[in-house]
Amino acid sequence: MARLAQTAGLTDVQQEILSTVRDFVDKEIIPVATELEHRDEYPQQIVDGLKELGLFGLMIPEEYGGLGESLLTYALCVEEIARGWMSVSGIINTHFIVAYMLKQHGTQEQKDHFLPRMAAGDIRGAFSMSEPGLGSDVSAITSKAVKDGEEYVLNGQKMWLTNGGTSSLVAVLVRSDEGHPEGTAPHKSMTTFLVEKEPGFGEVRPGLTIPGKIDKMGYKGVDTTELIMDGLRIPADRVLGGVTGRGFYQMMDGVEVGRVNVAARGCGVAQRAFELGVQYAQQRHTFGKPIAQHQAIQFKLAEMATKVEAAHAMMVNAARKKDSGERNDLEAGMAKYLASEYCKEVVEDAFRIHGGYGFSKEYEIERLYREAPMLLIGEGTAEIQKMIIGRRLLEEYRFQG
Repeated sequence: MARLAQTAGLTDVQQEILSTVRDFVDKEIIPVATELEHRDEYPQQIVDGLKELGLFGLMIPEEYGGLGESLLTYALCVEEIARGWMSVSGIINTHFIVAYMLKQHGTQEQKDHFLPRMAAGDIRGAFSMSEPGLGSDVSAITSKAVKDGEEYVLNGQKMWLTNGGTSSLVAVLVRSDEGHPEGTAPHKSMTTFLVEKEPGFGEVRPGLTIPGKIDKMGYKGVDTTELIMDGLRIPADRVLGGVTGRGFYQMMDGVEVGRVNVAARGCGVAQRAFELGVQYAQQRHTFGKPIAQHQAIQFKLAEMATKVEAAHAMMVNAARKKDSGERNDLEAGMAKYLASEYCKEVVEDAFRIHGGYGFSKEYEIERLYREAPMLLIGEGTAEIQKMIIGRRLLEEYRFQG
């Protein structure tokens, strides 16, 4: 086996795309990732390169200027990019989720207006569900939209926006009681608004403020922000799909494909950690021989490689299930849960192989050690995934007594 995590049954086009992305990662991302990450610097040159490759439009249909590729192709590209630097895959992933939501749920006017410029990378997307006090409980959203003539007035505070500053389009989930009587289930009174803004920080349009970057332990370079709406006026034609009350379902559809891509990011980071661990184990000598020749290290490498393979297989299965048109929330939840947990474990084992040097910022594994925990949280914690998995299993294996 020349390389872990190979994918069978790919077309010539898919293989060519992946080969191009892999070369870009090896030449343009890995050599500069750690330096940029330590400076918490937005990787503009890398993003420009991805734009030239057409990655921002990878899954957008050809009629809108995209490449019209499958979720599997996209996920495998994300895996490669995350292998180079996970933050870059985050920049792509949030953009992809907004484009996917527009493609699946947008009106024809919304698709015609946004998708061609998103495919070209001229519009960058971000999406916003979370708020400071709700965590995983999306039904507890308090941000609100009130109808005022041909506009809606939005007020509230959102949290944890990836691309919050650099994006120019944000899909924002808020409560909208108009047309939904009191007592309506919370998930049936939520609406997704397409909010256009100027990139940057501060007041980026009247009534909308992006305060600044949140300082994080890892996942640096990419901007993570709050979003504050204070009398933000949005035209009624910027309700995603043109009808209120469907926002929860639209967002969950986007997050479901996002979970496949978080799984892909976990696979990519784990692959890189394995590469670093197996390389260092053959260079570092103790007791007169490379540590790779010690049984304890060989056991560790064997466990790491097996976890990389298993996570990759589950991610590929979840992507293919979605591409087939079938429901894949069970497979996506399993893939996200397993890949994020295994990523953490593989990174920690590579860190242990490096010994004291793993604690040094001169070694790449130190960066991966700080990045891996984000995957345990993004697009739903392990606990949320297990709830989804458990409920779906009970549907599939309902006891007929």
